[in-house]
Amino acid sequence: MDDVVVLPHMTVTLAVEGDDQKAAIEAARQGNRLILLVPRIDGKYGTIGTAARLGESADLPTGAEAFMIRGEYRARLGGGQADIGGALWVQADPIVEPEPPTEKTLELAREYRALLENLVESRGVPQVVQFLRAAKTPGHLADLAGYSPDFSTEQKLEVLETLDLEQRLTLLIKWTRSTLADASLKEKIRSDVAEGMEKTQREFLLRQQLEAIKKQLNEGGSDVVSTYREKVAKAGMPEGVLTEVTRELDRLERTSEQNPEYGWIRTYLDWMLDIPWNVRSEDNYDLVEARRILDEDHTGLSDVKDRIIEFLAVRKLRKERGLEVLGGRGSGAIITLVGPPGVGKTSLGESVARALGRKFTRVSLGGIRDEADIRGHRRTYVGALPGRIVRALKEAGTKNPVIMLDEIDKVGNDWRGDPSAALLEVLDPAQNNTFRDHYLEVDLDLSEVLFIPTANVSETIPAPLLDRMELIRLDGYTEEEKVAIARDHLLRRVVKQAGLNPDEVTVTEDAIMKVITDHTREAGVRNLERELGKITRKVATKVAKAELTPPVAITVERVREFLGKPRFDNEVAARTAVPGVATGLAVTGTGGDVLFVEAAATDSNGHGSTVILTGQLGDVMKESAQIALSYVRSHTDELKIEKGAADKSFHIHVPEGAVPKDGPSAGVTMTTAIVSLLTGRPVRSTVAMTGEVTLQGLVLPIGGVKQKVLAAHRMGLTEVILPRRNEKDIDDVPQSVREKMTFHFASRVGEVLEFALEPSANAKSQAA
Repeated sequence: MDDVVVLPHMTVTLAVEGDDQKAAIEAARQGNRLILLVPRIDGKYGTIGTAARLGESADLPTGAEAFMIRGEYRARLGGGQADIGGALWVQADPIVEPEPPTEKTLELAREYRALLENLVESRGVPQVVQFLRAAKTPGHLADLAGYSPDFSTEQKLEVLETLDLEQRLTLLIKWTRSTLADASLKEKIRSDVAEGMEKTQREFLLRQQLEAIKKQLNEGGSDVVSTYREKVAKAGMPEGVLTEVTRELDRLERTSEQNPEYGWIRTYLDWMLDIPWNVRSEDNYDLVEARRILDEDHTGLSDVKDRIIEFLAVRKLRKERGLEVLGGRGSGAIITLVGPPGVGKTSLGESVARALGRKFTRVSLGGIRDEADIRGHRRTYVGALPGRIVRALKEAGTKNPVIMLDEIDKVGNDWRGDPSAALLEVLDPAQNNTFRDHYLEVDLDLSEVLFIPTANVSETIPAPLLDRMELIRLDGYTEEEKVAIARDHLLRRVVKQAGLNPDEVTVTEDAIMKVITDHTREAGVRNLERELGKITRKVATKVAKAELTPPVAITVERVREFLGKPRFDNEVAARTAVPGVATGLAVTGTGGDVLFVEAAATDSNGHGSTVILTGQLGDVMKESAQIALSYVRSHTDELKIEKGAADKSFHIHVPEGAVPKDGPSAGVTMTTAIVSLLTGRPVRSTVAMTGEVTLQGLVLPIGGVKQKVLAAHRMGLTEVILPRRNEKDIDDVPQSVREKMTFHFASRVGEVLEFALEPSANAKSQAA
């Protein structure tokens, strides 16, 4: 039997077609009418067959003869012999079921019968139950599995060859349970689907009836559309926007509430109505009052305040002289604040809005990578929303707010797009009167918005975006300005945060200066506020414990009590006491900083002259070191360096190796450190320097002069060597700092060395 398994107690119809089968049937008819049915699966014969008895026969329409065959018992195949007629006679050893069955067998049979009855009842064929109950013995019940369409041919073969009745029933129970679980799951899914369809159809009919009732009462869905039309009429939308909104309203009127697009259209209309198309704040044109508000909120920052007053003055004159064209091209302003952390860039935005009498909203751009954050998602996406610019306008509620774009230098980009490229249109006064958001798909006028981007450094802002901005640099505060900020602003805030009244704690200006010099070293005032907060919290703790009685005065002597030992001290003198160490100036993302360049020389030991550079230096700074060394080696006579001294191996190190450093402005510092090492002349401890150097010994100009000078001032240095072409930048340095500093301007390295190095021993003796 190819791919067919017949079990005992089964009655099947067999169509006889092959010669072997015909010979076997004919021999059985003439003999005892017994034939042995052996499964052949994938060309392999089984070892166990079923002895079956031939029944009645009939002719099929195809001409073949079909027999009714009933399985009698299992039999194990033995030896065989072919007769003259071509039939194969085999020795078949009967396998008899044990009588009577064991209690375990009866228990398994009852469980199997119950599972089968559950299965056929779940399929709606109760007549099969009677067929199952006709099985009188456990073996008969088990062999009925041959009729099951749920079992594969391989499984039926396994049932045939499993001679132990308990094992056979256990196997069938396991398979039937799995089949019953699948059938139950399918039935549950079918039931849930049918129930859901009935519910949907019922709701549809009810809604249709509700619509018909509302129509008879002159109420209904048209109410929603009419409400929207009334709101749109009052919104003051431009003509192009009004056309698009009207088109969407017509679509809404034609769309059923059951259609998903109904909700999408309503969401779009809600957004269009939330945008302030024609709502403006009246600008405060009182320039004196505006300046007073700016001065009240922030100490210093005169450049920013002057620019805001200029903006107001221009708007005032244009309005008075009839030149103000609202929404006109190029009437917006992009004032970008660039400076280190803690100088008040973010808080300045709120102050500007207050001075102008405008609404203020802030958009944080730090770390965003998706271009859709700026321009929004198209409405084809599920859950689409407008971009951050549109959301900021909605939040402000006016067409002309002050929008601060915080941390614009930290915008990222990846496979989702480049948000900084999407900002090009936003921040271009010549184009942003027709800004187009992907979600709104209409022109949005941003020309009346005052955008104030902020950044720590301008170098990481893409050049096309930087070209659209008007940069105002906030390079940090002098110590006197920090004292004034702490006295007028910070103390009031930290005292309130500590739960104290303003008259319960006072801090003298000398104590504030002590905190600034010994516990903070920064361009801004963020750490200063933290240290003052630490003082007020400790005072509040002592007051709460009744260890102090207000009022409490914090003097210079008590700063150590509340803040502990100083965090910073003046290390310049100690670091530059030996030859080979020079003090340089640099600009980082946190403001200006002082760095030391150390040089050491060793014998080459026959390996030639080598240069080792350490301190996590960037490529440009490494090149500056190579240039400095090449200059020194080519000018040994001029620099009075002993012959052969410059041919040694050199190690140049910039301490604080964990901090990356790069840039060309350390060239003169490296040159000075090498010359100091080779001539034995230490660098003067009061001098710091900056400038790029060339192979010919020229000193080229650098940037960040103000930040570098302020950093030197914070470190207690009194002299700064700058490139001569940076002389004009000294005007940016505050007057109070210029009065305390001495500036030396150099065009060539020789002038730098003259200012920076201590006199040689010969020069000292001659002077004596």
